[in-house]
Amino acid sequence: MALQETAHLREVVVFLAAAGTMVPLMRRLRVSPVLGWLAAGLVLGPHGVARFAGDMPVLGLVSIAEWSAIEPLAEIGVLFLLFSIGLELSFIRLWAMRRLVFGLGGAQVLVSGGVIAAIAWGFGNGPAAAIVLGACLALSSTAIVMQMLIEQRRIATELGRSTFAVLLMQDLAVVPILFLVGVLGARSGGNPFMSLLASLAAGAAVVAAIWLGGRLLLGKLFRAVGGARSPELFMAVMLLAVLGAAWATAAAGLSTALGAFLAGLLIAETEFRHQVEADLEPFKGLLLGMFFMSVGMTIDPGAVLAAPVLLPAATVGLIAVKAAVMFPTCLAFGLPRAIAAEASLLLGQGGEFAFIVIALAQRLGLVPEETAQFMLLVASLTMAATPLMAALGRRLAASMSSPGAVAAAAEPDEDLAGHVIIAGYGRVGEMLGRVLDEEGAPWIALDLDVDAVARHRAEGRAVFYADAARAEVLRRAGAGGARALVLTMDSHAAVQRALSTAKQGWPGLAVIARARDPAHAARLTELGAERAVPETVEAALALAGSTLATLGMPDEATAEALARERARQA
Repeated sequence: MALQETAHLREVVVFLAAAGTMVPLMRRLRVSPVLGWLAAGLVLGPHGVARFAGDMPVLGLVSIAEWSAIEPLAEIGVLFLLFSIGLELSFIRLWAMRRLVFGLGGAQVLVSGGVIAAIAWGFGNGPAAAIVLGACLALSSTAIVMQMLIEQRRIATELGRSTFAVLLMQDLAVVPILFLVGVLGARSGGNPFMSLLASLAAGAAVVAAIWLGGRLLLGKLFRAVGGARSPELFMAVMLLAVLGAAWATAAAGLSTALGAFLAGLLIAETEFRHQVEADLEPFKGLLLGMFFMSVGMTIDPGAVLAAPVLLPAATVGLIAVKAAVMFPTCLAFGLPRAIAAEASLLLGQGGEFAFIVIALAQRLGLVPEETAQFMLLVASLTMAATPLMAALGRRLAASMSSPGAVAAAAEPDEDLAGHVIIAGYGRVGEMLGRVLDEEGAPWIALDLDVDAVARHRAEGRAVFYADAARAEVLRRAGAGGARALVLTMDSHAAVQRALSTAKQGWPGLAVIARARDPAHAARLTELGAERAVPETVEAALALAGSTLATLGMPDEATAEALARERARQA
């Protein structure tokens, strides 16, 4: 195979070697992996050791000389980040956030853009260049900010919801900003107002088509694939949903990330949400790592040294301006001072969208090349500084709040805290669910029978298609906050795998297991089950009684509930 044909393969090998080195090192140092990826891109990129490859050819084998070599995979990483965020939400939750999205997010974009544009105009840029710079630098990095919140498990906190609302509004602002750049750089006549209306109408039509098609077809498609019990086919359908929605929004002039986010929202409404999240998790981190490395590769230490005062001042200035706008805006929308301060620093960087807009503006002659390169470097430096600014923001928030308030704000807002997880929702699991319903105990069920899951969901039960033997599935089902895990699967091997996974990840979680016979029950007890009950109908009743006892239900109430269910079975 020719050397040219293996070039991209070599760059992927370099990336994987960096992943195996930098990520464990950053974890050991208790530093955000994002910072490790940025550092890896800086060291291994075209402005790092790759620039010396001409004198030392061996360095060419361990470096990445072209940013474009990993750009496609980096963009896919951002898509899957937005897709996973959509999975965490739902249309109901998103509608509940409309005040923050359109109010807080809209105010941040407009005010920050106006202030930055005024400053750029004051430094001698023309009106068109100032408007373009203000519009694109008002946006922040969705990939970096959301990944850091995910790592800290703060997506569901008030800080996470507020920052995500702003970032979502920024993604929605992509269409008018691109249109604005096109109008400012247009050489021909035409009615700009009508062009804007046409662009917005096309975007709205595509979003409506994705939403309607997803609601009508996506669940049916996943059910058909789930019935085949083929992990490969399931993964293919998931990729089709994400990339297809991203392609559709891009074709309409919208952000590809918006399409991926919509796909996540649609799948979040189905019973396949937990399984999709578990399948996606290993790939999302690696692909995002490529994005962060690509950002690090754009930082040129030589350019920083060439402007030792102006460049750092512009970097700090951009963060300071955006934070100064964001803080009072957050307060105006009722956020606590501590959260407003942390959110202001967390969203102070430039975003990945600046690379697209500034490059386009340069091609259209709106921004001089020297200014464009300088501002791209400023945006890169602010993105690289985000982990440090986030740490500063957390300390600032801690100093502005009581210790108890800070601790409470850092805890995820789990809707299912204190619930029971039922693994296997066949005859035994369904009986257990009825007993728990009668006693008002919240529960969630996981099963791999796609037809049964669809039937139970149609009847309003919280049953999801997912494999309970996978740690990521249990985590997504709230194992960290659950009061008990009940294993009722027919497959005894599946019971043992799920028990082992649960005890390995959550040693304190109470596990009650269905056993084949007394010997199997003894084996499950040895593996860590609090109770293991041999099967039959009475076993199902015993499982229900054990679960209610684990939840602290009085003995009399438990006996009455089991008597009612025993009478039904007679």
